[in-house]
Amino acid sequence: MEEKYSSNVLSGGKLGMVEVPNSRLTRYIVLLIVSKILKALGIFESYDILKVVHIVQFIFILKFGSAVILLFFQKPFSSGKVISKRQWIKLLKHAVFSCVIYLLGFFGLTLCGPLRTLLLFEHSDVVVIALLGVLFTSSGGGPSKTRGAALFIIAVICLLLFDNDDLMAKMAEHPEGHHDSALTHFLYTAIAFLGVADHKGGVVLLVVSLCLKVGFHTASRKLSVEIGGAKRLYALDNLVSSIVLLPWVIVLSATTESKVESWSSLILPFGMIIFSVMILEFYVEAICSAKMETPRCARYGAIALFLSALLLANFWTHPLTDQLRSMSKPPQQVSTEHVLSGGVLVSAIFFIMSSSILSSPSKKGQKGTLVGYSPEGTPLYNFMGDALQHTSQSLPRFIKDSLKQILEEYDSRQIFYFLCLNLAFTFVELFYGVWTNSLGLISDGFHMLFDCSALVLGLFAALMTRWKATRIFSYGYGRVEILSGFINGLFLMVIAFFVFIESVTRLLDPPNINTDMLTPVSVGGLLVNLVGICAFSHAHSHGGKSCSSHDHGHSHHGHSHSEHSHGGHGHSHGGHSHGSHGHGGHGHSHGSGGGGMNANMRGVYLHVLADTLGSVGVIISTILIRQFGWLIADPICSLFIATLIFFSVIPLLKDACEVLLLRTPPDNEKDLNSALEKIEKIEGVLSYRDPHFWRHSASVIAGTIHLQIMVDVVEQRIIQQVTAILKDAGVNNLSVQVEKEAYFQHMSGLSTGFQEVLAMTQQMESMKYLKDGTCIM
Repeated sequence: MEEKYSSNVLSGGKLGMVEVPNSRLTRYIVLLIVSKILKALGIFESYDILKVVHIVQFIFILKFGSAVILLFFQKPFSSGKVISKRQWIKLLKHAVFSCVIYLLGFFGLTLCGPLRTLLLFEHSDVVVIALLGVLFTSSGGGPSKTRGAALFIIAVICLLLFDNDDLMAKMAEHPEGHHDSALTHFLYTAIAFLGVADHKGGVVLLVVSLCLKVGFHTASRKLSVEIGGAKRLYALDNLVSSIVLLPWVIVLSATTESKVESWSSLILPFGMIIFSVMILEFYVEAICSAKMETPRCARYGAIALFLSALLLANFWTHPLTDQLRSMSKPPQQVSTEHVLSGGVLVSAIFFIMSSSILSSPSKKGQKGTLVGYSPEGTPLYNFMGDALQHTSQSLPRFIKDSLKQILEEYDSRQIFYFLCLNLAFTFVELFYGVWTNSLGLISDGFHMLFDCSALVLGLFAALMTRWKATRIFSYGYGRVEILSGFINGLFLMVIAFFVFIESVTRLLDPPNINTDMLTPVSVGGLLVNLVGICAFSHAHSHGGKSCSSHDHGHSHHGHSHSEHSHGGHGHSHGGHSHGSHGHGGHGHSHGSGGGGMNANMRGVYLHVLADTLGSVGVIISTILIRQFGWLIADPICSLFIATLIFFSVIPLLKDACEVLLLRTPPDNEKDLNSALEKIEKIEGVLSYRDPHFWRHSASVIAGTIHLQIMVDVVEQRIIQQVTAILKDAGVNNLSVQVEKEAYFQHMSGLSTGFQEVLAMTQQMESMKYLKDGTCIM
């Protein structure tokens, strides 16, 4: 059960590691894998023996047997310096804490079984320290370590929620038998007080024991320096632990009836457990830690241990293995406890993945970004930017900062408050439904829980829009709100479709409906949703006209030349410059509400509106059924609501699709056409090409344009004028690229196609414009 302290002080670092050729390294990996398989076998055998042997007696036999072997081979008293009285006191405290760790671990084994114990308790210190570093420190190791921590937590949750261990799911019914001592009775009572099944309480106990074990190993490394090495400390620890447990074992033997029929039949199983669990694994880990990197040792060991545990769990109840193990368990007992379940398999896979990720060395700051070359041709790398990109916050700090950002902004604050109200009503509904055994209340509670998921999606989108732009996501995360609105719209359309189909079916054959609990539930839901309607009504009023369906009717005179796309723009050549990005003004102020197109808030609003209409429909149908017995009222109301939801979502999906497809904003289209005509008339501008304008988010309209200008004009003056004109048209994120005549003359020598461009620019000089914008050749 013990994760070993380490071979010496430096065994886990680079200073203490001995370089070994790959051919010899394979031998150590094979040795490590064999030791882990034997340890898994020893834990399974321990589970069977603990059915007939008291847990304290069991630990005493393991400690005493290990101490005898280690005293003979290690010789801790004849080798090394003399141990002082102060060090003996530390050894005594160390041994007592070691006994507590063993007691908690083996008691968890009796509750959860060998497979779950191996999955939860036998993790390397490297893995657990990396996990705690991700959760509680600001330098957790980057995104990869965060993924590993998430997989570890999901694996534990799978064992808690999805592990249907039916044979051990009896609450407060503990067949203690030989475990009827004060200690085990206290542990059983504590688990029963939590109100969970024994094996679920065992999961919590093993997780807590794992954290205590890691802290114990950290203290052991410090003590091993004083004692004279980890091997000497381990031998003395087993000796002192057996002395500490001896009085307890004598009292138990005198006061408790033994369930063992023949102790001689247990000599071989105990010998195998002492060898595989207590002796072999300790020395193999010490050797492998000295010859290999500690992360690699932890990674290979975890994979071998977990896979062997899965195989043993599958074949441990086979008749052949029952015959081989008949000496260590009563023949009348059938070994069917703790069978494999889907939750265990999923958690085993996640544990293997998380151990592999968390035990891998951190690469933060080791990779740089190529920024150029020196005059001598040496590549230059930027390490600071990469390091900044990979820094990660601890989980509590991330939650605290996210909550602060949520409460700072109006939209996210409204979603958060309504989400809390919705969740409160949901749990009240679920609690009352379980209390009264009302299926209607329980089903409506889960429906409200699904609505909360849509609110969580909207809240997360509102939070992500304020995240800072990164090197990879250089535009930031503003478009997440568009995706959130699009996904919420799709959900609503799917819901409306299935409600419509079910309503048609019920319209043909109306079922009987129990209306006893419908009225209070629907009235309560209506009140909650009315609060949401009031909170999110601004989203509907702002975003309702974000997409116009009529044609503006501009003829785009004089723009035909800008539609030609000439291959090889040659932007790297001289004669062009990039304009500044204007972020200052609110471009939507000229766009009749275009800046209010917040698809995320509209999606949340439509979701709340659909729930409100559903509550109204339930109230109306309930009244009609109670007063007149019209069972057909329920499907008719559902048809009306489904149709209304479907058609109300179409504008949201249409607007979101237009934004995702980079369509020119409809509300700004007329202003943009006028702005392009003004740009053509600027003195010194010959023509323009490739005008692109699109809505990036609710408040950002981006654009790019290429200008062909005369040789004798100042580029910055042209860029400033063009930026001001397009800013008035609503574009607040603009890139302008200017190209002088010399650029065309240079390119004409490379491609005959540019002669057409020169001819086009000469033709532009001879054009005349009327007041209405019509051009005359």
